[in-house]
Amino acid sequence: MKKLAVGVALVASIAALTGLSTPSRAETGEVAVVFTKGGFIVGVGGGEGVLVLRGKKYPFTVSGMSVGLTVGASTTKFVGRALNLKGPASIEGSYAVGGAGGAVAAGAGAVQLQNANGVILQLSGPRVGAEVSAAVGGVTIRLK
Repeated sequence: MKKLAVGVALVASIAALTGLSTPSRAETGEVAVVFTKGGFIVGVGGGEGVLVLRGKKYPFTVSGMSVGLTVGASTTKFVGRALNLKGPASIEGSYAVGGAGGAVAAGAGAVQLQNANGVILQLSGPRVGAEVSAAVGGVTIRLK
């Protein structure tokens, strides 16, 4: 009986040391995105960005659409953080967007988005152009 208890303790110790019982840790990366949007009623946009994670750059594309009041066009240069990453591929997916905003000549935009992988993008940046919107839509990110 004593040998069995020692054996169980030894197996548990080895499992703990090899990381079998430790969950993976989420990481935070830096994100930069340039997004251009335009339209009348239905807004369509797209752009490119880069995720910097563990010192390595991962380029991606961004596409999106919004439905509601959208008039004009604008370009936004977002910078910020990507939270809860479990590797670079976890940034991919669809992100829901809702809200109202506007830019005339120049302004500032800020947004927080989340995808099904639990990744949260916290982005802000200057907006250039003439656009007013009160729309609901989403964006999709795909690694290149």
